[in-house]
Amino acid sequence: PSINNHEAKKRLGHVTVVVVGGTGDLARKYLWQGFFQLYADQIGKGHTFSFYGGGLSPTEKGTPLLFGILKELACPPELSAERCTLVKDQFLHLSKYHQLKTTEDYEKLSQQIKQQLGQEGMVEAGRLFYLSVPAFAYADIAEKINNTCRPPSDAWLRVVLEKPFGHDLYSAQALDKKLSDQLKEKEMYRIDHYLGKKVVSKILPFRKENKKLLDPIWNKHHIERIEIVLKETLDAKGRIQFYDQYGVIRDVLQNHLTEVMTLMLMNLPANLSNSMEILQNKLNFLASLQHVDNSNAVVGQYQAYNGEVQEELNKTKDYFSLTPTFAGVVIHVDNAQYEGIPIFMTSGKALDERVSYARVLFKNDVFCIQDPNNVQCKSKQIIFYLGHGNLQYPAILISKNLFKPELVSSGDWKEVTEYKDVNVLGLPLSDYYIQSPVTPREAYCELISHVFFGRKDSFISAEGLLASWAFWTPLLEGLSRVFPRVYPGGEANGNLLNFQLQGHQVAFSHEAVVNIINPGAKDNFQVMQGKYRSSEMVSAWAQELVERLASDLLLAAEEAIREEGQFHLALSGGSSPVALLRALALNLYTFPWRNTHIWQVDERCVPHTETGSNFRSIHDLLLQHIRIPYFNIHPMPVHLTQRLCVEEDGGPALYEKEINKHVNGSSFHYILLGVGQDGHTASLFQDTKLENDEERLVILTESPIKPHQRMSLTFTAINRARRVGVLIMGKSKHELVSQLSRIKGESSKYPITKVQPKTGTLIWYIDYDALLG
Repeated sequence: PSINNHEAKKRLGHVTVVVVGGTGDLARKYLWQGFFQLYADQIGKGHTFSFYGGGLSPTEKGTPLLFGILKELACPPELSAERCTLVKDQFLHLSKYHQLKTTEDYEKLSQQIKQQLGQEGMVEAGRLFYLSVPAFAYADIAEKINNTCRPPSDAWLRVVLEKPFGHDLYSAQALDKKLSDQLKEKEMYRIDHYLGKKVVSKILPFRKENKKLLDPIWNKHHIERIEIVLKETLDAKGRIQFYDQYGVIRDVLQNHLTEVMTLMLMNLPANLSNSMEILQNKLNFLASLQHVDNSNAVVGQYQAYNGEVQEELNKTKDYFSLTPTFAGVVIHVDNAQYEGIPIFMTSGKALDERVSYARVLFKNDVFCIQDPNNVQCKSKQIIFYLGHGNLQYPAILISKNLFKPELVSSGDWKEVTEYKDVNVLGLPLSDYYIQSPVTPREAYCELISHVFFGRKDSFISAEGLLASWAFWTPLLEGLSRVFPRVYPGGEANGNLLNFQLQGHQVAFSHEAVVNIINPGAKDNFQVMQGKYRSSEMVSAWAQELVERLASDLLLAAEEAIREEGQFHLALSGGSSPVALLRALALNLYTFPWRNTHIWQVDERCVPHTETGSNFRSIHDLLLQHIRIPYFNIHPMPVHLTQRLCVEEDGGPALYEKEINKHVNGSSFHYILLGVGQDGHTASLFQDTKLENDEERLVILTESPIKPHQRMSLTFTAINRARRVGVLIMGKSKHELVSQLSRIKGESSKYPITKVQPKTGTLIWYIDYDALLG
C-alpha cells in the first residue's frame, strides 16, 4: 500500500511521539535512530505519525540542533538507497522541535496535537512520551503530561522512563509513589536497554526450545558456577556528575545484570507471551536470593577516577570518593534447584577489554586418561554472548560435549558454521554449536517497537524494580563506608582484581601491592592480652579479634566434646556476633558442628522468618552454610499458636524445659554476649524486673526500642555457664568501654556488670576501635 493510504489512516489512527530531552546525548546516539526505524517499519501499514523533539531551549535554538541530529540518521539496512531518501524526507517533514519547559509549553503542545488532528480529520491512536532526561525531572514531567497532554479516553498514553529509577529501595519507592499518582502502571514503560538485546530477549525462548535437554542438567548437581560479566575499557570521564552518585553496582549490576540472571534462572513460564506469568516468576526468583552484604563483594576504583572527581565536581585535593568503578559479587539462591551454585556477577570500567556475556559452566565428570584435547575432556558450557570481545557479534554458544541445540527461531536466527580462528572462554569456536541473529538490531530499536505495540514483557514492572532494590540495598549501605581497591586501569591491572570464593564469601585473590588510601597503621598491632574489670581481656584490630574468638570457641568445643560428647553454645542477637558468625561459617571443615548445639541468648518477639529476628540472622549468616543436625538447633519459642510472646503460651517455661533436658546441670559450655551502648546485654535492660525470677533461666522482657517485647536468658542462666565471652566492637562503643572500666562491681544502670560467672570464666573481647576510640 502507498504511504498515503487514506483508508488505513482512518482505521488505525494517528500516533504522536514526543522525545523529551530530544536534543540530548541519548537521543542523538540511539533514540531518533530507533524512531526512524519504527517509522520505516510502519510506513504504509495504516498509522500516521508526528514526531516532536522537546527541549528546554527556545525554538530558534532547538530547531537547528534537532535537525542536525535527524539529518545524520542511518538508513535501515532493509531499505534501498532510493527508498530511504524518500522515507527520510518524510520523517524530517513530520518532525518538529518544541520547547518543553513550563506547564504552558505542554498545554501548547497538546493544543497543537489537537489542532493537527482536527485539520487532517484523523482519529487519534495514542501518544508516546519518551523521557530522555535526568531521573529527578520524571515526577514533574509526569505531572505536566497528566494535567495537560492526556489523549482522549479511547486512545493510549505510553510514557517511557530511562534508568536510574532511584538509587536505593527507599528512593525507588518514593519515585514510584510520585509517578503512580500521575500515571497508571500500564502507561509506564521503564526501559532497561539490555532487555532489547537480541541474545537477552532469546534466553527464555532458548530455554523453552531446549527444555527436554536442559531440564536434567539445569540444577546444582550439574552446574558448577554461573558468571555474568560486563567489562568496559572506557572510564567515567565526562559523566562524573552522574557516576559518582551511583557507582558500578547501581549503574549496571542492580538492573542489566540482575535482569540477565533472572531470565537465566527463574522458573520457565508455561506461556512465553504471558507477561503477568513472566513477572510473577521473576518476583519468585528474586525472593529466593540469599541476603548479600560486604562479605559477598569486592570493590575497586581505577586510579585516575579520584582526580576526575576532584576536577569535575570542584573538590579539594584531599577529597576522596569511595564510589566503586569495579565490583565483583557472589550471589547464592535459596532453593533446592540451585542451592550452593555460586553466581559471580562482575563489572568494571577501565578494564582490559570490552565484552559482555553470561555463562553457565557445567561440572565435567569425565576423567581423561589420554588426549586431553578430546572434546569430551574440555569444559562444558553455555554462553549467552552479548557482544564485543573476541567474537564481536552477539550469539548463543553451546559446547559440543553438552548437546546439539534446537535453533531458537528459524526466521531471524541462523546457525553459524564458519569459524574464525578465535577462542571464546577457553574453547576454540569449532568446539561450539553457535546461533546468532541474522541481522542484529540496536536494542533501542527493538524496545521502541515494543512500546509502540504495547508489549510490556521487555520492560521493568514497579514490583520487579522494588524487589531488585530490596535485594541490592543492604549491600550498597554496607559498602558506603568501604575503601575500594585502587587499580591502574587496562592491561596494567594484571591479577589485581581477581577474586575468589571462600565458603559463601569472596575476597581479592592477591594482596594489593600499594594501599594508597590508608597505609597500614592497623598492621602494626598484634593481639594483646590484659585485664578489664578484673577479668581476662583480649584486644586486637577487628579481624584478628574475631579470628582469635573463633579459635577460642573451637578449643572450647573440642574440650567439651572430649569430656561430654556435646558442645552447647548460646549466641546473642544484635550486631555484635555478625562478624564472628561469618568467620565460623568460613571455618566449616574444622569446627565439630555435628556435636554442637546452637542455642539463643535472646530473641525479639517477631516471627523467625522476619529480618528483625535474631534467629533469622543466625540462620542466614551461619546455619545455612554448615552441616549441623537440625535437632541440634534450638530457636527460642517466641511464636506459639499464631501469637507472639503471650504470657499464657508459656514460651519461657518451654525453653527452660528444653535447656534442662539437653544441657548438663543447665550450664552452657559457652555463652557469647554483646553489649548495647546503654550497657544492656542479652535482652536484659536497665529496668528489667528480675527480683521474683531469681531461679528462672528464661523470661520475657521489655526493650526501650522496637520491637519492645523480647525473650532472654536470665543472669542466673548466664552466670551458670562454664565460659562467657563478651564481644565489643566499633568506635561507637568507646564511650561505653571507658565508663565500664571506671565502675567497680555491679551497677543497676549497666546490666552487663551483673555478668559474673559463679564457677566459670569471663573473657572480654574488645577491638582497638572500641578500646582506643
